Amino acid sequence: YLGIGKGFEPLLLLPIAFGMLLTNLPGAGMFHSEIFEGGHIHWDLIKNGVTLSNGANEAAGLIDILYLGVKLGIYPCLIFIGVGAMTDFGPLIANPKSLLLGAAAQLGIFIAYLGALGLSKLGIPGLEFTQKMAASIGIIGGADGPTAIYVTSRLASELLGPIAIAAYSYMALVPVIQPPIMRGLTTKKERMIRMDALRTVSKKEKIVFPIAVTAFVALLVPSAAPLVGSLMLGNLFRECGVVDRLSKTAQNELMNIVVIFLGVSVGATAKAESFLSPMTLGILAMGIVAFMCGTAGGVLLAKFMNIFLPEGKKINPLIGSAGVSAVPMAARVSQKEGQREDPSNFLLMHAMGPNVAGVIGSAVAAGVFIALFG
Repeated sequence: YLGIGKGFEPLLLLPIAFGMLLTNLPGAGMFHSEIFEGGHIHWDLIKNGVTLSNGANEAAGLIDILYLGVKLGIYPCLIFIGVGAMTDFGPLIANPKSLLLGAAAQLGIFIAYLGALGLSKLGIPGLEFTQKMAASIGIIGGADGPTAIYVTSRLASELLGPIAIAAYSYMALVPVIQPPIMRGLTTKKERMIRMDALRTVSKKEKIVFPIAVTAFVALLVPSAAPLVGSLMLGNLFRECGVVDRLSKTAQNELMNIVVIFLGVSVGATAKAESFLSPMTLGILAMGIVAFMCGTAGGVLLAKFMNIFLPEGKKINPLIGSAGVSAVPMAARVSQKEGQREDPSNFLLMHAMGPNVAGVIGSAVAAGVFIALFG
């Protein structure tokens, strides 16, 4: 309904929803959670089949095979290649300060992580979360579906269905969730701040950037290298100018095929007996808190930075909210909110800097969680 009726992230919500339908059809035998029980792949069950409660033996189903791409971390990395090929990092290179705004917007990830751990200590039935579960829930705050799936498949695969649905639903609701927070944390004067046009970024800078970022992140947080490396490989395809066929394939055919496989197989993890529970409602609630805190973190850091910046060089705090990595939707929301106060103010390119920085930031946060708990 959200995908078709409301147009919310239909490219992913529609395959996820159909995967949920397929896995809950009795007797279809398309997905067997026993194969992935305990967070491991039981290759013997894929080879020899699964023994059912009635004693019959059933071969591994279609979605069991497709789900291997999620469990092995293949699909999220392939999607990041496509995202990289579609992303222009020029605004970030032209204004490196926006990297800080992208980092600040990851605040929601760590607040939700701590919140999940706090809920566990209250002893509420159905809301007991381990550290791995809490880390997987927290990553929803990055507003990056592939990253949320990548982390959850490694740390808490039993929560993959509700976390993926929460992550993509809140990404789709960016234009609804963010504006009240942005207006509540800024004054009219701040929302009307005009920023100087960004400088032109050379082709050489755009080519060096993905190589340098990959090397830096791989040395700093090695566990983030698969996601960031895939993102930057796709971006290098885009910017180098000599592999147009690879760039177009990554943006279109590869992206579309992987989205279908990813959506259907992730939806298939949402079996009724595990999905319809208080834990799912808790995840949805903490997911929106994470998202709201991430939005607030970016706006508040921009306001703080303005204390030290001279007149004429101040940052419009509205672009800080774009630090959540819902690209380019969050940047468009910043533009729209800026034009509500001043129709001639154009913030889109300025907002794209924090927006693409948020993609890198959420991948690094994911790497930190995997390094700590993986």
